[in-house]
Amino acid sequence: MLMRDRVEIIAEVGVNHNGKIDLAKELIDAAVDSGADTVKFQCFSAEEIATKISGKAPYQSRATQGDESQQEMLRQYEFNPDQWLELRRYCDSRNIKFLSTAFDISSIDFLSTLGQDRFKVPSGEINNFPYLKHIGRYRYPVLLSTGMSSMEEVGDAIQILEGQGVKRDQITVLHCTSQYPAPMLGVNLLAMQAIKASFGVRVGYSDHTQGVEVSVAAVALGAKVIEKHLTLNQCMNGPDHKASLEPEGFRSMVTAIRNTEVALGDGIKRLMECEVENLIAARKSIVARKTIHRGEKFSENNLCVKRPGSGVSPNRWDEVIGSVALKQFEADELIEL
Repeated sequence: MLMRDRVEIIAEVGVNHNGKIDLAKELIDAAVDSGADTVKFQCFSAEEIATKISGKAPYQSRATQGDESQQEMLRQYEFNPDQWLELRRYCDSRNIKFLSTAFDISSIDFLSTLGQDRFKVPSGEINNFPYLKHIGRYRYPVLLSTGMSSMEEVGDAIQILEGQGVKRDQITVLHCTSQYPAPMLGVNLLAMQAIKASFGVRVGYSDHTQGVEVSVAAVALGAKVIEKHLTLNQCMNGPDHKASLEPEGFRSMVTAIRNTEVALGDGIKRLMECEVENLIAARKSIVARKTIHRGEKFSENNLCVKRPGSGVSPNRWDEVIGSVALKQFEADELIEL
């Protein structure tokens, strides 16, 4: 399998660092140890994302304490520019790709100054045309997440990005269900294939379910990118921990994905090298059912099919029937022509 065909596995830290730089580094370490290709954060200014009166989403209220506004909650998860640079450099030192989702226009520009040359559009911004236009002007590759959206909205977002100069082959559309955790009945994974067929783009899956099986299934269905939340402990206070995998689970997911993409193969049905040693023992040959004398005609009465498969193949049965035995064959002896 060529390296370019490998599924990219993104460990989505998001805000699971709880605003603590040391915890963010521990999560980077966990992502590396789990075998992820990329570790992703979320970059934003709370004041630019939400108004002072914007309430928390229900899942955020269930997972966090207090009656603060969404803006107040988000402020706890902000990093300053020096901290972002520290995290970027730490990722470099651990040999893992750094990526962060910008949730506002200022953050888009800031991440570019960090050397980020790819953007992730979160689901909540898929209909934010000024935001999409700003990202598009950079003409960088884009991961476009599609939670809460319709096929029409996906098409509109692609059109906006292309209108600014992003090429379609630079866009990877991530099917997504924006619930945390996402129920299986809300996954609708086949929509990922519909997106690929409708728009001719690379596709992937941003997984908010609690298990690993949907991500593995997405790879089997053609996903080229898998994004999954990573936490050190699902019981931590914070909006996304319960929809995240702990390191052991993330590692298991990575292993399952790698095994799946290898197992998919190239789609050409043929005898595999690993099967060769079993071929003779498992297949059959045409053998004598009973003693057959020289000059006697082969018939269904004196022939049968048994293992091993080292003799005349039973796919030549019709050719053999009616021909003459050139020698005497004893019962169970492989016949010769």
